[in-house]
Amino acid sequence: MTRSPDDVVTEFCAKWATPDPAELSAYFTEDGVYHNIPMERVVGRAAIADFIADFTAAVDGIDFQVHHQVGAGNLVFNERTDVMRFKDGRELALPVTGVFEVVDGQIAAWRDYFDMSTVAAAWA
Repeated sequence: MTRSPDDVVTEFCAKWATPDPAELSAYFTEDGVYHNIPMERVVGRAAIADFIADFTAAVDGIDFQVHHQVGAGNLVFNERTDVMRFKDGRELALPVTGVFEVVDGQIAAWRDYFDMSTVAAAWA
């Protein structure tokens, strides 16, 4: 049975609670794109795995609290709060809107829109 794009995104978002870069990057197509809109886009599964490893090195996990999610065809949009649990005990709640393009059960593109100043303040 083939998973719907909505199911793929729901499962993917849940995996961030205990992030494993290899497992998370396996959700992407080989030429997948991950673009945090305030930053440069990351292209290719291997580069995405490296980015996720670097990004998650300081956190125990990220709880994606999805408030709304809707799918249309191969597109899935969600409005969520990503709660980053830092290894030093701090938490950061980041409002995010995500747009996912799913092709044959894998993420071909993922774009997240958020306020970069909120993230920069937490890393300072």
